[in-house]
Amino acid sequence: MKIQYNLPCDIAQTLNIIGDKWSLLILHRILTGCETYKDIQDGLEGIATNLLSERLKTMEADELIIRELYQTHPPRYKYILTEKGLDLVDVFNSLMLWGQKHLNKCYKKIIHKGCKSSIEHRYYCPECNKNVEINELEVIDPNE
Repeated sequence: MKIQYNLPCDIAQTLNIIGDKWSLLILHRILTGCETYKDIQDGLEGIATNLLSERLKTMEADELIIRELYQTHPPRYKYILTEKGLDLVDVFNSLMLWGQKHLNKCYKKIIHKGCKSSIEHRYYCPECNKNVEINELEVIDPNE
């Protein structure tokens, strides 16, 4: 993907990797078990085949996915999320929680498997072993 933002900002630099049209949706399709090119494409109505191919190559170069040969004649590949790609689960869940709260029509809902109740997003400090309120958060520059 072409670098869109040349800013010293973590959000901007993350958007340079996953912020273009289709990338998060492609990654989400792979996360939900769609591994082949056709399976990924079938769930993304409107994406051009050349664009899907280009996005998959870019995601592989960015180490979000790996491409694995599963058939030799003709060669066919499946796409698997790397650990770096799997770390986007929290991003997907945060987007879904935001949607549950703010969209007029919500298509999916995240619930607790055990009791079927809605869940909430929380911040946790493993050093203190406690939940942290949003007003207790601070963004710092680790290089200073």
